[in-house]
Amino acid sequence: MAKIIYSENAPEPIGPYSQAILVGNTLYCSGAVPLDPVTGDVVGGAIEAQTEQVMKNISAVLAAAGADFTAVVKTTCFLKSMDDFAAFNGIYAKYFTGKPARSCVEVSRLPKDVLVEIEVIAVV
Repeated sequence: MAKIIYSENAPEPIGPYSQAILVGNTLYCSGAVPLDPVTGDVVGGAIEAQTEQVMKNISAVLAAAGADFTAVVKTTCFLKSMDDFAAFNGIYAKYFTGKPARSCVEVSRLPKDVLVEIEVIAVV
């Protein structure tokens, strides 16, 4: 049976979806964007600041499921521009030290015109 995971320390979903769903011991997290969980506003103008906020949001959802970044086995990363790839990786590598499997693609547009979105799958 699926269980909805919710954290008040992460932004409210901006659409008809959950922050994460736990099925058995597998956690499927929706894409996280750089929104302040209190105000709902986009945080930071540069890729580094936006990626840091995304990581804070992911961390909050993982914690709500009793997990942390070491539990993540797969990420999917969406960048507005591959020109930000190196700067993004610099922040990403600080958090995903276990080097989970990953896909990273450039997309034409993300919600609220942010620069980055990351979704994760974790085993908890």
